[in-house]
Amino acid sequence: MSVEAHEARLKKLRMRSWRRGMKEMDLILGPFADRALAEFSADHLADYERLLEENDQDLYLWVTGAQPAPTHLAPLLSKIATSAGVARAD
Repeated sequence: MSVEAHEARLKKLRMRSWRRGMKEMDLILGPFADRALAEFSADHLADYERLLEENDQDLYLWVTGAQPAPTHLAPLLSKIATSAGVARAD
């Protein structure tokens, strides 16, 4: 992937992180994306893209630990929660 394509991908992911349907998720995912995505590998970016396809209400419950996260998303959600300083219920 070219540098320009990679930068465009990061910009799109940051925008999608800040423009969610739920303000709480904007405030959790936006700063995380700004801080962390530039360091992600292509595989981790693909995982993050899949995470962004999830419903905000579900994401919020998972990131706060109010409901168990799907196994394939749990490590990334834990990283997001730690980065955001979210007090998890689990």
